[in-house]
Amino acid sequence: AGCAGAMRIVYESADSFVRWKANGYVDLAGADSAELDDRIDAFHAWHRSAALPRYAQLAEEAARRLGDGLSQADLVWGYDSLVAQGGESLRAAAEQIAPLLDRVGAEQLHHIERGFAEDNRRFAKDYLRGSEEDRRKRRVRRTVERLEDWVGRLSEAQLARVQQYAERVPAVDELRDADRRRLQAGFLEIVREGKARERLPAFVAGWQKGRDPAYAAASEAFRREFHALLLDLDGSLTPGQRARAVARLRGYAADFAALARKRAPH
Repeated sequence: AGCAGAMRIVYESADSFVRWKANGYVDLAGADSAELDDRIDAFHAWHRSAALPRYAQLAEEAARRLGDGLSQADLVWGYDSLVAQGGESLRAAAEQIAPLLDRVGAEQLHHIERGFAEDNRRFAKDYLRGSEEDRRKRRVRRTVERLEDWVGRLSEAQLARVQQYAERVPAVDELRDADRRRLQAGFLEIVREGKARERLPAFVAGWQKGRDPAYAAASEAFRREFHALLLDLDGSLTPGQRARAVARLRGYAADFAALARKRAPH
């Protein structure tokens, strides 16, 4: 219930967060700033009416599948659903922001570039520093934190399986960094050419297209190992651990449904 309530508060404040993030990339003023506010409101209204009901259905279906015990098919369904929903939201957001981007000048373009540079510095600090052993330890810590957030404290055997996963997955951090920079460069090219309305929605919705084959292969191997981890952990969950995760998914489903029914604040 606590997570559900927090999620509702976060969602109701999402438009303010998006405005803050957008202003970190595009320095707008006057009529353009007012138009940005209107476009963020329009996207938020679309997301509430079109995306949230689907999220509620997916969360409820995920709870049912987890309650019954996970299979490989369930994990593929979950991944494909997340990618599809993410693509739809990215396309809708791009359709809203594109007209503004087609009017940005050189100074605003430099502002976007500086924002990307700061993002890249943060990514390097979080994922690229230290030896491979240091990164593996951080990977174990992050994975344990996320799993325990869902199911509660892991057993020694479950912790050992997470350690095994961290040792098996391929090193992808440099490849991820290069792919992020590829997407940033593609975005900047579209904006420089004034083609955002024409090209940006398809570009962001198809963010996986054009990947380096080495990164695509490593990502697939990473996903296979993660799915294997989840299946092994699923087989070792206590009734209490499973009930906690199922309850959280159902709480999210109820939250999404309630938010979808609520009129957006004006």
